[in-house]
Amino acid sequence: MLPMQEHGQAVRSRALAMIREGASYSQVSDQLRVPRGTLGWWRHEERKALRISVEPVHDCPRCEPRVFDHAAYSYLLGLYLGDGHITSRPKQHHLSIFCCDSWPGLIQAAEDAMRAVMARPRVRRRQSTGCTEVKSFTRHWTCLFPQHGPGKKYQRAIVLEPWQQAIVRAHPWPFIRGLIHSDGCRVVNWTTKVVGGERKRYEYPRYFFSNKSDDIRALFTDALRMVGVEWTVLARGADPFNVSIARRASVALMDAHVGPKF
Repeated sequence: MLPMQEHGQAVRSRALAMIREGASYSQVSDQLRVPRGTLGWWRHEERKALRISVEPVHDCPRCEPRVFDHAAYSYLLGLYLGDGHITSRPKQHHLSIFCCDSWPGLIQAAEDAMRAVMARPRVRRRQSTGCTEVKSFTRHWTCLFPQHGPGKKYQRAIVLEPWQQAIVRAHPWPFIRGLIHSDGCRVVNWTTKVVGGERKRYEYPRYFFSNKSDDIRALFTDALRMVGVEWTVLARGADPFNVSIARRASVALMDAHVGPKF
């Protein structure tokens, strides 16, 4: 291809005319022997000169109402409320879910949920020490998570919109699973009992959910009530940070629908 500086005004005008008429950058590049990067810059400069703003193509189901995967959204909502964050600045917009590297299955599940809710945004992973940040790039995540705001979640009110409440009511288990996968765990406790003069060890599983936000803990326990899971609150000092699920029938329900992290 010719060096960029050798393309004259006639070539530039012809290239821009072809693009405006619907030709792709590849077609124009092949025909006029101009690099696609150069074509993109010319088009950008033209729009800038004409003060034309360009709205990126998106598939936000709130802005352009459409059927989307509500179960995947319910799970992603749980992940967001636990370990999620939205960056929304003039030139930087993305949803981040932070996943411990000990659970590679959760990293993939977070990425799959993002793509199931909105397929168009670019998704990538950023590695940190012991942690993987799964990022999806579009400003429209703020449409789907109106709980976004300045400061930490536990320092502000977290209330679901009516349309979010309807989704959680229809899909409570994915919501519970997302919250457990972000700020919860399944552990195995043990105790000993003397039976027939012999001390025996007994193990029993239980689930914990820990979050500083009273509102988020309430959303979690409300969802547990929907599915018939019993729970208790365990205080950390004077603060009720921990929700415990230990009754056998409730643990069995959690094992059937949530299970240990993977």
